[in-house]
Amino acid sequence: MIAVPAGVRIVVASRPVDFRNGIDGLAALVQQALRENPFAGDLFVFWAKRADRVKILCWDGTGLCLLQKRLEKGRFVWPAIEDGAIRLSPAQLGLLLEGLDWSRVRPQPVIAPLLAG
Repeated sequence: MIAVPAGVRIVVASRPVDFRNGIDGLAALVQQALRENPFAGDLFVFWAKRADRVKILCWDGTGLCLLQKRLEKGRFVWPAIEDGAIRLSPAQLGLLLEGLDWSRVRPQPVIAPLLAG
């Protein structure tokens, strides 16, 4: 499980990518296709066409990191193919990486109180 600090966005590419791409190729995809900054500290999730592999690109403050996971059995649950990107909560990312259907889990909206007590 990846511990995601508060305030870090998790952005999932909605189309599969060529898994021969490494750190530099995925960082270029973040900039060009997703129109995001790969050096902002957010997590960028990419998936392969076969849907059994995932790569996560992130900036840790000193360099880009690339994490990869392959399911030995089954497939990851991915969104319908559309342009752009999807945002996940840390809980949804945890479910995704476990191979569970994260699309059925929706975070409850929380309204910050105006007064303490």
